[in-house]
Amino acid sequence: ISLATLTQTTQIMVVLNVKRGEEAHFLFETTTQQPVDEAIAQIVQLFNDRMRIGRLAQEMEQLAEHGICKPYDMRGLTDEQVAELKLKDEWSERCYPQGGSRANPDPIGLRTGNAPSEKLADVLRKTAAEAKALVSNNLIKANKCLTAEVVQEALSKCRGAVMIAYPMGLPPHEEVQLVLDDAEDLSGKQAKHDVLNADETQLWFAGKEMQRGKKLGDFTGKNEKTKVIVKLQKKGGGAPAREPIVDEETQKKMMAFAFKKQEEMKKLEEADEDAYLNSPWANSNSLKQQLNGLGGVGWKPR
Repeated sequence: ISLATLTQTTQIMVVLNVKRGEEAHFLFETTTQQPVDEAIAQIVQLFNDRMRIGRLAQEMEQLAEHGICKPYDMRGLTDEQVAELKLKDEWSERCYPQGGSRANPDPIGLRTGNAPSEKLADVLRKTAAEAKALVSNNLIKANKCLTAEVVQEALSKCRGAVMIAYPMGLPPHEEVQLVLDDAEDLSGKQAKHDVLNADETQLWFAGKEMQRGKKLGDFTGKNEKTKVIVKLQKKGGGAPAREPIVDEETQKKMMAFAFKKQEEMKKLEEADEDAYLNSPWANSNSLKQQLNGLGGVGWKPR
């Protein structure tokens, strides 16, 4: 056995539950020997790819509803304004959906309103939903880790669906195409704040920054298959809030158990308060019956 093979077989794996703020995003599996710098770069890439696929799915849904985007200089303008300014969309005729289109005007004027047929629109919608599911944080509950291969699978599915609906391709200004090419301009958009830069991102574990230049195992320990929560934080943002002692699901179960016990105690107290009514000493005629020798007498029909 070579030294490389021996080293590979003795590597200790660790699963990182990656969070940003209070939201859990995905599980990332690696080794305790991986340098922190390298782990940050890979985790940030996966994080940004998840956000990108979310934006892609959203734009594909809009493509299905209202067709391709108008050129930049025609967006938000009415037909009358377009005619007055003598603007022309040269891409609508080139990038026509397969099998013809259906009219569905875009209320915000971003898209042409020449939507693909309902059948092809369904293909785009379903593929967008599948892509989101592939990178969903629901995978955490299923104990499935996110990988670069899964991200590429999601992107490939979306490219295939777009080619089916638009075999002639999409215009270069189409938002779906820009996301697929990773060429978006996020200036002035909320999404810009979601994108992380690996060089400006820190990884925190148990209230401490995982310092660059060290290995993950220096912080997570050497136990096999350890699963720990780590948090992404931009430099200068300070330490992220520490995790509660118990997770949200356990806390809900504890609260439900406490409530149940409280209700049971109330019922017991109410039962104790009324129990004396069946006691002999609580009978107002008890003394009279005793004096008349009627105590403990029972009556039964013959």
